[in-house]
Amino acid sequence: RNIKLLDDMVKEKELVVQKTRQKLGACQLRIKMLAKQLDRVDMEIEREEEAGNVAALSRLQAVSRRLCSELQREKELELIIDLKLNQSTLEMWEIQIEQGKYEVLRDKLQKDEEQLQKHYQEQRERRIWKEKRTALQAEGKRRSRDKKEEKAQKEYEERKKKIVEDVKRNHKKAACFLKQSTARIHDKIAKEEEKTREHMERRIQAVLSLKTSITSNREKLQTLQVLNKAKALEAKKEEMKMREAILAEGGNVVKEIFLHKRQLKHEKEEQAFRELQKSRKIEIVSRILKEKASIHKQKESQSRVRATKAHETGNCWSNCSLVVFNRVFQTCVLSQKSWLSPSPGSLAAEGTAPGGGSPEDIPQDVLWDSGDDEKEKEKTLLEPEFPGLWGQEYDFHKIAKAEVDPTLLAIRAVKKEMAEKKMEALQTGSFAKQMVPGRERKGCAFHSKPSCIHFKDFDVGQTYKKKIILTNASYSVNYCRLVGISECLKDFISVHFDPPGKMSSGMSCEFVVTFKPMINESLKGEVMFVAQTGSFSVPLKCTVKSCILALDKELIDFGSHVVGETISRTISLTNSGALGTTFK
Repeated sequence: RNIKLLDDMVKEKELVVQKTRQKLGACQLRIKMLAKQLDRVDMEIEREEEAGNVAALSRLQAVSRRLCSELQREKELELIIDLKLNQSTLEMWEIQIEQGKYEVLRDKLQKDEEQLQKHYQEQRERRIWKEKRTALQAEGKRRSRDKKEEKAQKEYEERKKKIVEDVKRNHKKAACFLKQSTARIHDKIAKEEEKTREHMERRIQAVLSLKTSITSNREKLQTLQVLNKAKALEAKKEEMKMREAILAEGGNVVKEIFLHKRQLKHEKEEQAFRELQKSRKIEIVSRILKEKASIHKQKESQSRVRATKAHETGNCWSNCSLVVFNRVFQTCVLSQKSWLSPSPGSLAAEGTAPGGGSPEDIPQDVLWDSGDDEKEKEKTLLEPEFPGLWGQEYDFHKIAKAEVDPTLLAIRAVKKEMAEKKMEALQTGSFAKQMVPGRERKGCAFHSKPSCIHFKDFDVGQTYKKKIILTNASYSVNYCRLVGISECLKDFISVHFDPPGKMSSGMSCEFVVTFKPMINESLKGEVMFVAQTGSFSVPLKCTVKSCILALDKELIDFGSHVVGETISRTISLTNSGALGTTFK
């Protein structure tokens, strides 16, 4: 390491000496050029003196003085560079002398490196020999493994031959049973084809009625478009009348129209919300009806399975095998004739079995297929056979009236009573306490993040939005509902909050607050909510741009000083607000 360090130092010093010599040569070259320029300027000065040109003479004298000063600086620089060069050369010679002391060690180091390389070569050769030996051992293991695999393959082929012989023998037995069952299946297919034709006729009639309803709907749509245009013209006329009336009264036209549009928008949102609630109720009713229908289907399928088991207990083993092969052949033939069979979804919609018969009229040799039919019905209901036939709205109220159940009516009455009690509690202000075993929680049931909604440094005419997270901090399931905002904020703040329903402890929901300032004034208020355990609110602030000046020191302390001494201290004045200002 020391030898390498000395070599690096020698190279570094040689490079420094070389660069210094280059600088010295360049300096000497500049000195020669300046001397030549000075001689040329002296000759021109003599020439101008003889000519008596005073202006040129003063200019040339100034040039001569500048060249003399530059020449003096270059000579001083030459002396400095020469001194550096001598110093660097001396240091380089000293290092070279020091380097010569380590020549013996350098030779010894080269010999040690050669021995180390020989040692590494021997290690590589030993490693290669070991790898060859392990490769030969792996090759032997692979050959023994291949022999075992060949033996296992032969045993597998022998077992496979035995299995094939058994299958052929069983196939011959099954063929006899299949021949006996083909006659019954052909009769069944003929009956199904007849039912399919009847079903197709009903479908065609439904499509024709749909076509007539589409034409009538087009006419209604055209009339609606005409009515919408007339309403738009009336709205424009009303707006013009309102504008003229406000101008006649001397009011603010823009503000009044803005408030009127905001009120109309609020009414539309309320109407859309009521329609959404109505659609959700209809969806809940439809889900309840579907669940009831699925439970009814499961009961029917269970009763069919029990009937088949009771019917088949008296038969012998030969009849059981006959039913199995009958099922196999039936599925094969039905898969070929599936384009002729009626759509299970349409049969389910009609509420009867094909051909108008009840489930008890189905032959008992077909009852095993009920579970598969249910799955196929659920699949085929996703894709109707005639697109657009089920695009019409489904009247759930009629079904609810047609299929009235006393238990459902009782459940609805109990739910209605509970909802009325909750509304009375909310109106009177009596809320449920937050109780857990051993203690009662007090305080707000919901925490907001951030705790205060702050719109800072706003510009008039811009729109600002903030997302707030409400977390259920109570000990039990709770819910929250938006009540409203402060009266002074209604013209500038709008809140978008989709009620999440019941929330477990620790769950959270979001709402968005939109601020559109119309005046350059600070506002303050709150967004009010009501929960199962009481009402709460989230504070809201809107602050205009302002200048906030502050000093970094409250006291200027000069400390101890001597008479006649001058002491200075620096004070920083900072504006942390968003509005610029002047100061004095």
